[in-house]
Amino acid sequence: MHTRPNWAEVSLSRLQHNFHTVRELTAPQVTLCSVVKCDAYGHGVVRCSQALEAAGAPWLGVTSTEEGVAVREGQVKTPVLVMTGFWRGEEEEVLRHDLTPAVASFEHLDALESAAEALGRPAKSVPVHLKVDTGLSRLGLDESELPRFLERLARSPYIVLQGVFSHLASAEVLDAADATEQIARFRQILARIEAAGFSPTYRHLANTAATLARPETWNNMTRPGVALYGYELPFSGNGEVKPLGLKPVLAWKTRIIATRDIAPGTRVGYNGAWTAPRATRIGVIPVGYGDGFTRHLSSAGRVLVRGEYTPIVGNISMDLTTVDLTAIAGAEIGDEVVLIGEQGKNQILATEHARFAQTVVYEILCGLSPRVPRIYTE
Repeated sequence: MHTRPNWAEVSLSRLQHNFHTVRELTAPQVTLCSVVKCDAYGHGVVRCSQALEAAGAPWLGVTSTEEGVAVREGQVKTPVLVMTGFWRGEEEEVLRHDLTPAVASFEHLDALESAAEALGRPAKSVPVHLKVDTGLSRLGLDESELPRFLERLARSPYIVLQGVFSHLASAEVLDAADATEQIARFRQILARIEAAGFSPTYRHLANTAATLARPETWNNMTRPGVALYGYELPFSGNGEVKPLGLKPVLAWKTRIIATRDIAPGTRVGYNGAWTAPRATRIGVIPVGYGDGFTRHLSSAGRVLVRGEYTPIVGNISMDLTTVDLTAIAGAEIGDEVVLIGEQGKNQILATEHARFAQTVVYEILCGLSPRVPRIYTE
């Protein structure tokens, strides 16, 4: 039971709007793999997957087998790509739940074949997407291993090469030399795979940034992620990206639970980090860094009360934050407070939190604690 006044509202209609907007941007022959990894960037993987399936999403992308299983248990039938592959011992779960794994090692092939045999799967019934490393130096098969890997794959009685993909390191830097090199390397690898007699159905390289700004990377599948949740990226370098009019999906709200009138010179919060310069009315809200409300906003960020911006004062603690209500006429206990989202004519985006924290919007969204209940609206 959640009774603490601290919640996040997730608009499924906005999520679907963003999906349709991104789909309209890409060419008709491009399939979108909607990325719902990390609990759908903090928005809730099951409900978001259900909404995307209802919107016509042809593929979903998750981080792990565990996430893929959660999606299936939510009665979602859409194909699910496990983008980082699977860990030892998960291979039978991958097959039982009809998940499509990324593979990048001989160990992956051996494990899938053993699982397919144990489960009595028909020949050539296990589709995989081969991840190749084109320069990120993280996950992916090294190009030097490609000939031997393809020979091994060709001998497999169960596995079918359905897709080939890689990941760009600097897609948001529009003139990044490394991105150009990765694109060329990916094309070379695809040519080598086709020359070896394989015809993968899907070829994908583009993440959100490349989906929005680099049509030369689209191939016939792209993997939009944060754009689905309403955020366009801060592109840099030479080039121009037209805004799409995406709508932020998540709003984070709380309520004033206490007020206090303090005299000039009164210190507020841990370490007395803020001192009242005048007679001040303080409001206390039940949210803190334990909820994912970054401490970098201490005496720097702002919230919305009665449609007006009001500053955070003092250090954010684990469970509580103090705000200056002096300029908000009539503010009282029970008033709604917006941390991320809209109120009246004003708005606070997760990008604002990211700016104070000197991080990326992904971290702010994914950092929203599970103890903040998600409330879904259509």
